Parts: sequence; structure tokens; C-alpha cells
Amino acid sequence: MSTAAPAVPHRPLGRTGLSVPPIVFGTSCLGNLYQVVPDATKVALVSEMFRHCPPPVVLDSAGKYGAGLALESIGRALRELKVPADRVVISNKLGWYRVPLRGAEPTFERGVWAGIAHDAERQISYEGILRCHEQGRALLGDGYAVQVVSVHDPDEFLAAATDPADRARRMDDILGAYRALFELKQQGRVRAVGIGSKDWRVIREIAERVDLDWAMFACSLTVYTHPRELLDLIAHLHGRGVGMINSAVFNAGFLTGGKWFDYRQPDPTADAALFSWRERFFAACTRHGVKPAEACVQFGLALPGIVAVALNTEKPDRIRANVASTVAPIPAEFWRTLKSEGLVAPFFPVGD
Repeated sequence: MSTAAPAVPHRPLGRTGLSVPPIVFGTSCLGNLYQVVPDATKVALVSEMFRHCPPPVVLDSAGKYGAGLALESIGRALRELKVPADRVVISNKLGWYRVPLRGAEPTFERGVWAGIAHDAERQISYEGILRCHEQGRALLGDGYAVQVVSVHDPDEFLAAATDPADRARRMDDILGAYRALFELKQQGRVRAVGIGSKDWRVIREIAERVDLDWAMFACSLTVYTHPRELLDLIAHLHGRGVGMINSAVFNAGFLTGGKWFDYRQPDPTADAALFSWRERFFAACTRHGVKPAEACVQFGLALPGIVAVALNTEKPDRIRANVASTVAPIPAEFWRTLKSEGLVAPFFPVGD
């Protein structure tokens, strides 16, 4: 298996001691996100990751992805390809535990996962997160270890609270989960403990109470949305030595022409302003000879402290372009155009 790759520099993931490339490979597609992906295609995807990205290659997974199917697929592919363990870093976002199917289809996220044979239930607590970690190790299988862990989507867990007292109990469960994860770190069983969340405000809230090693923002810092308060949080976390990864920089694909925007399908009438923004963004890209995907990726990497973007695809022939997008040059004039046309906030540090 060739490891020929472009000049993609590795960067320290905060104070974790890990060095990672500027692309982290999301693996929800390996859990059959929206469609069944053949096993041969899954192996081809992993093979292309190692072909085009210099090691160590970082694979980001979660017990939620296909109720653990993604973790199983990672382990099988790595063993089939005979990837040395020191050439891969595996991240597992914890909080969902595989259980038997209760009916004809999974109940934990209806209509999202295709052709999976298990269900999943949320388990965020001291004991629950340990169970999730042990199950994740078993699903991954022999030869490879999870080095990077986090509590997955604590924002959704908190949002499900029925009243302030219930929210306080749920926060206690989250803090218990972190106590368990840091015990694993102290035992040398994992190397870094972090958080993955779509709501950056919850990352801020938890970071006030937990000394995180790393954080993954999803659908938060994109060329379309980048509030100043979020930039302040990123600067604060960077100053604390927290390594950060930026996920969903295409707003679930919408910014590159897809029909989904942050897990929903926008309506051309009700969301006319969103569609108008995209049309003007595409026009600016065309004028400057910039690919929209590369603009999104480069924007997502622009802030100090953001060491990588997490990209996900079910198409093996997209891997090379995804890796190349992390080092694609973007002219400063392009960013100045976006600012002058009101597409990017004037305070964002690009094009200066």
C-alpha cells in the first residue's frame, strides 16, 4: 500500500503530545450514513486515506455511527490493509452504546442509518461512558487502540432536559463521564480527552468546568457562520493549550451545492436568504478561480488553534481532493471580495 501524499504538514494537537495532519477523516459513512456502503468501498476509502495523507492518519469515529458499525468497519479495513498501528490515530466520541434491534429499524436516529443490524442508546454518566469505551475497543477489534476520546454531543443531551433541575442532573452526568475519561487517561489507556458538539456554547460551558485536551466544533465555524463570540472562545481555548478540530465546514454540504444544511433540508422560499448567500458565494468563487470546497476548508483552518478540519465522504475518489484542499492556496483578494460583499464578517482574520 503506497503512502505517497502531498506536502501536508502535521501540527501539534494542543498539549496532547499528538501530531496530526490538517485533515481528520470522519467515518460516519463507514456506519452507513443515509445509505448502505459496500464493504469493498469501505476498505477502498481507508486505503485512499493512507495513500494520500502522510501518517499518522487520524480516523474520527463514534459509537453512534451505525450503532458501532463504523468502528467495526475501521478495524476490519485496517487489518485487511495491514496498516501498522503506529500509522493511525483513532478517535472515538463516546456516549452511545450498541444494543439489540427492538423492531424493524433503529430507534436512536430514525431515517439516518441504513442497513444496520443494531440499535443504540445514550449512556452519558460515569459508568455509562466506561461501558461505551470498553464496547468501542471490542468493536474495533484486535491490533488497534483508541487513543483520543470525548463525550459526544453533550449539547443534545442537555437540550433534552425537561426543566432546569433535570438539566442540572444531566450536567452532573456529563461531569461524571469526564471523571471517568480522565481516569482512563491517568491509567495510560487513552492519550487525550475532549468534546464533540454542534453547539459551541455548550463547549464553552463545559470548558469552564473541565480541563479539556481537545475540542471538535461541528457546524459552528464556517465561511457562512462565524460569530465573534465563537472566535473569542477559540482564542481562549488556544491560550489554554486546547487542540481544536473544525468539523462540518460545508454546513452539511450546502455550501458546496448540497441539499442539506446542518441536518435539515432548507426551503427555497422560507430560507431565501440562505440560498442567496450561496449564489453570491459561488459567483465570487467563479470570478477568482477558487473552488468552493477549498474556500470552505481554508476558512475553517484560518484561526490559530484550529489544527485540522474533519471531512467525510463515501466516495474513495474524493479523498485525494479532500487532502489537497487543506493546502490549497487561496488569493487574499478573494477573501477581501467576500468581506466587501458582506459574505464574511469584517472582523474575521482572512485577506488582511
